[in-house]
Amino acid sequence: MKNEQRKELLYQALETEIGGVQIYKTAITCAVNEDLKKEWEEYLEQTEKHVQILEGVFDELGLDKMKDTPGRQVVRHIGESLVQAMGMAKSSADAKNAELVAAECVMLAESKDHANWELIEELSKKETGDTAKVLKKAHEEVMEEEKEHLFHTTGWGRELWIDSMGMPALLPPPEEEKDVKTQIGAARAKQARAKMV
Repeated sequence: MKNEQRKELLYQALETEIGGVQIYKTAITCAVNEDLKKEWEEYLEQTEKHVQILEGVFDELGLDKMKDTPGRQVVRHIGESLVQAMGMAKSSADAKNAELVAAECVMLAESKDHANWELIEELSKKETGDTAKVLKKAHEEVMEEEKEHLFHTTGWGRELWIDSMGMPALLPPPEEEKDVKTQIGAARAKQARAKMV
């Protein structure tokens, strides 16, 4: 395996989580729906914990948490751009549209975050010894929450869009009501929405 690229995944994963903290802090200021605001406050706390978990991985693997790679710079730029986009929406759109932009920004960030943790799981299967154990433990601590972040926010984004177009929406979305944590569960929740509207 390519050792530098394995490390790069971890650098990008840490930067994604650090950026996620700022994204959630900004998204919370855009939230109009109290259920969504409460959920994002919970996700902010979890994301702050994910930063600590990854920092622990870095400590255990002897990696420099401060090392700034080109890939990490790109991830940071994307996160800062999402924060900036929410700021633009807050200053130029009505509150409901700013909330919708925030949901989309969170969904984009969580897509990268979810992918990182899936790759960390794959890496943990190929590594050996202490490295494999450290990665597997971190993945087990984080992945269920990451699934919830992605699938629930995707549902919120869809329903906020539907609501913005003046059609009947389910707020909170079915993904939230059914506590979806798998791709199959998300598909089932989306199908069930037709009966729920």
